[in-house]
Amino acid sequence: MKASITLLALALALAPLHAQNTTGQQTTNETENAPDAEKDEQEGLKDDENKKRRWEASLPGGEYSVNLGNITAISKHSYVLDGTLLVTEVTVDTTGTSLARFYYIEPITKDTEFNALARFQQRADELRKRAQSRAGTQADEMAQKSYPTTTHAKTIEFRIMHEGTLNALYGSLYRAWDTDKGRTFRIK
Repeated sequence: MKASITLLALALALAPLHAQNTTGQQTTNETENAPDAEKDEQEGLKDDENKKRRWEASLPGGEYSVNLGNITAISKHSYVLDGTLLVTEVTVDTTGTSLARFYYIEPITKDTEFNALARFQQRADELRKRAQSRAGTQADEMAQKSYPTTTHAKTIEFRIMHEGTLNALYGSLYRAWDTDKGRTFRIK
């Protein structure tokens, strides 16, 4: 019990580092104030309701379609890969045997929004050590992710070239799953 409370405290302490819009929708002001390159990229997207009760995606890397009733979970999260890349990923878990991953990758630089992690590294280390001592676990012993060696069979992967597009994809997926109405998402 103490371990889960400590881990929850750690998660809450680090949550402000990369807060995200859970629906992936942009407000009018965000779109109006977006840089021109982002506006152009957003204009190349199409997200329509369909009558098929499926979420469909037509992407430069291929096509993906899933029946809404087969979706068991969706997520959007970020992680640091090999200490040099920030990956933002949307996953679709289904009752089938495959997992769909849609991800955007950017190098961690001084201009990266997520680089705030560096400012909190010392505090995170202190909290991790405290949590490890209470829970009796070592982070060093946990599974580590290293692309491509930890990519598994039955994983359908699509790379998305713009973070705004990934946010729009997640918004479309979430709306379809939440309303139980099919949607077709296209990147032109």
